[in-house]
Amino acid sequence: MNYILYTLAVTHITIVCVTLYLHRSQTHRGVEFHPAVAHLMRFWLWLTTGMRTREWVAVHRLHHRHSDQAGDPHSPHVWGLGRVITQGALLYSQAAQDTEMVLVYGSGTPDDWIERHVYTPHNFAGVALMLVINVAIWGSWGILIWALQMIWIPFWAAGVVNGLAHWWGYRNNETRDQSRNICPIGIMIGGEELHNNHHQDPANPRLSAKWWEFDAGWFYIQLLRALGLARVRALT
Repeated sequence: MNYILYTLAVTHITIVCVTLYLHRSQTHRGVEFHPAVAHLMRFWLWLTTGMRTREWVAVHRLHHRHSDQAGDPHSPHVWGLGRVITQGALLYSQAAQDTEMVLVYGSGTPDDWIERHVYTPHNFAGVALMLVINVAIWGSWGILIWALQMIWIPFWAAGVVNGLAHWWGYRNNETRDQSRNICPIGIMIGGEELHNNHHQDPANPRLSAKWWEFDAGWFYIQLLRALGLARVRALT
């Protein structure tokens, strides 16, 4: 049972860091976190995903620029639903190789010493360290836990959100793309389940729109606001 609880906890923290830090804060500038909180999330993502902030932000901004049209790096209507779900991480990686696009669309992301000397050039050192930590805590079970951590974001974010959330679900808004809300209760993917709501108003850090929808990410933002650790910069 401890293995399961630990795995659920660390993967949930990763999801929360992706949706709060990479998505709502860095990409859309809807919320600003205290520098210590922001860096803690950046460090955790380095440790558990190996993703570079500037690349993630650039690819996602490109997605919004060409959503479900030619040029969208991971639309199921361009690449096919099966391919996005099963190869979403590969599509993301291919898009991130466009250095000129990353430079333009990734503007405004961290460019401090630790980003230039650690997080960007040694992005996979973090996941290697995570493997060591897991094995030190759980022994051989740590390898399985680490493997689950490594596929968590590629499956849920690159596959389910980028694929299924543009193919199946309900719509609160008639947007120019095919975005959908997968589920009104956004916990498993931190609120990213409410994808159509997000595409209607990308700068809004609250992804829930109806009273019966729940956005776990917004819950955490409200908690951090109450502690004086977050400031919402755009809310409608």
